[in-house]
Amino acid sequence: MNKIAKNEYRDFLVILKNEIISARQKVYQTINKQLVTLYLRIGKGIYEKVEVSQWGEGVVETLAKDLRKEFPDMKGFSVQNLWRMKQMYETYKDHEKLSTLLRELPWSHNVLILHHTTSRKEKEFYIKTCINERWSYRELERQIESSLYERFMLSRKTDTLVPHTKERNILTHLKDEYVFDFLGLKDDFTEQDMRKAIVTNLKHFFLEFGRYFTLMGDEYKINVGNEDYRVDLLFYHRLLKCLVAVELKIGKFKPEYVGKMQFYLSALDEKLKLNDENPSVGLILCKSKDEEVVRIALSKAVSPMKVSNYRTNIIDKNLLKKKLHSLPLPEKYEDK
Repeated sequence: MNKIAKNEYRDFLVILKNEIISARQKVYQTINKQLVTLYLRIGKGIYEKVEVSQWGEGVVETLAKDLRKEFPDMKGFSVQNLWRMKQMYETYKDHEKLSTLLRELPWSHNVLILHHTTSRKEKEFYIKTCINERWSYRELERQIESSLYERFMLSRKTDTLVPHTKERNILTHLKDEYVFDFLGLKDDFTEQDMRKAIVTNLKHFFLEFGRYFTLMGDEYKINVGNEDYRVDLLFYHRLLKCLVAVELKIGKFKPEYVGKMQFYLSALDEKLKLNDENPSVGLILCKSKDEEVVRIALSKAVSPMKVSNYRTNIIDKNLLKKKLHSLPLPEKYEDK
């Protein structure tokens, strides 16, 4: 096979591989929808017999035994899972839109949301965001454990219940607060300790930071004039096609951080950004911040940038819930 033929074959193989992958995904999605639909129908039947017809709870154990006998090659007919089907149907039977969305997620994801969330709005948040972000089970578990719903609701600027994952404004892809409990940092850590811990734990970092970010380097060197300057962390956002510079601060936000970040962003745009890419964005991560100081400091900034705070330990979810419930939240939410 000559060089041209090899290149043509390689391109042909890539096309076929992509078609196979796409077909497999569609088959899986179809099977998953059918499976969740089946489980909801079974749940409805059990609900009607146990709650409406008053057959008694013992029927579920008998049903599990008979279904496993009739369909020995199928998993999912344990007593516990049959009760989950009933509970799933009960939870969403009066919410048709959410009931339909359940079919877009694997059963394991739905069970996780069912048992680890409380209100309907919280369930709706995780269902819709999980579909939009295509979270794995582990990613979903991580977001629930880190109280993403409470953090998002406390920081949101609109009545929208779900983050705008396809929003073209990069700042909407940056959180107001990050939880880095997985870094294993001690109380007296330095900015260098934090940066090294992030690089060492990139897989966990991206579960919290976002799926579309790709690390380009830590202490990324930019040469301006006769001096070298270093950005703590430099990322590329694949969806929005822009560089994202991150500066790590171990203390409270200071206004002078904005000037330094503006310098980095201007240098990145001039020396690294490609013509078809969007302007660079900055994220200043601080241990704490005063919202009024941040607002004034950013009011005259030329480049897009955001100031967020971080925690190195999991936030007490109960405290967040209390804080959330103490706020006068609007009754209606934008249906996305």
